[in-house]
Amino acid sequence: MSSKIDDRDAIGGDLVLVLNCGSSSIKFALFDAGMDPLPRKPAWNGKVQGIGGPSPTYGETGIDPAPVDLAGEHPHLAALQRIREGVVTRLDGRRLAAVAHRVVHGGSRYFEPVRVDAGVLQDLEGYIPLAPLHQPFALEAIDILLRENPELPQVACFDTGFHHTLPDVEKLLPLPWDAWQRGLRRYGFHGLSYEYMATALPERHGELAKGRVVVAHLGSGASLCAMQGLQSVATTMGFSALDGLMMGTRTGALDPGALLYLMEIEKLSLEEVAQTLYHRSGLLGVSGISSEPRVIVRHEGDEGEPGERARLALALYVRRIVREIGAMAAVLGGLDLLVFTAGVGEHNAFVRERICRDLAFLGIALDQGANRAHAPIISTGDSRVRIGVEPTNEEWIAARDAIAVVRGQAA
Repeated sequence: MSSKIDDRDAIGGDLVLVLNCGSSSIKFALFDAGMDPLPRKPAWNGKVQGIGGPSPTYGETGIDPAPVDLAGEHPHLAALQRIREGVVTRLDGRRLAAVAHRVVHGGSRYFEPVRVDAGVLQDLEGYIPLAPLHQPFALEAIDILLRENPELPQVACFDTGFHHTLPDVEKLLPLPWDAWQRGLRRYGFHGLSYEYMATALPERHGELAKGRVVVAHLGSGASLCAMQGLQSVATTMGFSALDGLMMGTRTGALDPGALLYLMEIEKLSLEEVAQTLYHRSGLLGVSGISSEPRVIVRHEGDEGEPGERARLALALYVRRIVREIGAMAAVLGGLDLLVFTAGVGEHNAFVRERICRDLAFLGIALDQGANRAHAPIISTGDSRVRIGVEPTNEEWIAARDAIAVVRGQAA
């Protein structure tokens, strides 16, 4: 990155960069590691979007995204270079003490944040088939920085790590026993988001947060986590990030017989099946309109097939969430607190309203005004289950964990 970026022994007033790399976007955030406690709001953040497409954009928070030139053989490398230019302009005499990476899959070996060297990187590359939308791009960024500046600490923070507390009965797949021995098991994802909830919810809800809690992380990817004592005891995503809830473009849980049919009868190749499951299904596939609920809802009143498909897509989306919340409540033996987070969960009041309407049998009562205002608590005073809306902060968790790793190694 720059000659100012090195690995001296103190982290003092230095900065930590967080990178969240996906197939077509890179989110970035810069945190001031010299402040104690670490500020939850980054000093600088933004996103490069449309990587690999015809019209990529670069945007920082508070500034409208603008076109960016990522032409060439390696658009992800060009995107990283643009981010690095922004980092260097903000060092202001300080140094970059570490780079934290959201790495989706740590497999059965990595649960805690870890400093990445060539050996760790090689291990993590083995999990690319389990998370093809994110894993290869995070590892590509790590590899580039390792080669350019091997002394700069890079810390992998795993989305699977928070679910290490799942009991074996939740991890086990009903396959022959040797599959378990080979590492085929339910891992769970969105762990950085749930780890943040384990910090933020007690601050907001006190002792209630330590009881029977379900967190609904609803974004382009979506999952639920049942928490008790602030630990994961059940979750909807499993071996891969395809499992569980219906998502923006992903199927969620699907009868495996349907996959056999697609391949044996309709003669779809493995690559075509993967494209269908990851990119052409979910809300987009059913509605034919969009992967975004807020876009689809505008078409519910349309006549004919477009309106019918819009209504069915949202009905199925809500039904799958409601069904799985019911299953989580059964595992927990009841429900004290239900929390919505991530893009859809935080900003789509009509989705929350429909979910809570269908969960009325649990004693849930929604405050419509609070829900429309996206208030932190959206249940009425007499609701048997408290309903919350809590913004997630995966980047802060990654920065915090990276600082702990670097300081621990320095000690």
